[in-house]
Amino acid sequence: MTPMRPATADGAALVVPDRRTPMLTVGMVVWLASELMFFGALFAMYFTLRSVDHPWPPRGVELDVGVSAAFTLVLALSSGTMQLGVRAARSGDHPAMRRWILLTLLLGAIFLANQVHEYATVPFSMSSHAYGSAFFVTTGFHALHVLGGLVIMLVLLGRAAGPGFDTDPMPSVEVTSYYWHFVDVVWLGLFATIFLLQ
Repeated sequence: MTPMRPATADGAALVVPDRRTPMLTVGMVVWLASELMFFGALFAMYFTLRSVDHPWPPRGVELDVGVSAAFTLVLALSSGTMQLGVRAARSGDHPAMRRWILLTLLLGAIFLANQVHEYATVPFSMSSHAYGSAFFVTTGFHALHVLGGLVIMLVLLGRAAGPGFDTDPMPSVEVTSYYWHFVDVVWLGLFATIFLLQ
């Protein structure tokens, strides 16, 4: 038996909006759940090494907390600009959406550039001690995720410049924002753990 479609008074079929969650969104949420477990394992590794290796951090390890705090603020601001891009997409203002996402990309690139500079200037390496291994592994995997986010934004901006994007950009913009907010929250945890708690 074929289900009946809602109809108007004159018998015309009523168009009912599709309220199902897009599969792209479902896939991103599932993938981010697996990424949460991955970073949970990295935090567990860090705290395990911290509990058995004394002193922690080793003598001679000096991190510039002030500079890292400033670039943490840059990354936190990029979450705000990304959300403004989502809001612009929802309101149908696609030029504003593109501007906000481009600004987010630039802020993320500035943060990543500081990470590269920090790797080049810290007075230890991955092979120096357990702390060095933990520092480079945790922040390095995060930096790879930031780089991945920048690539996703570049692809999104490239698609936004082409025809057909204006029909329904929301799933692409929203999943990009989910990923970027996730990356930002993970960094806040890493910053608190590595730079503040030490």
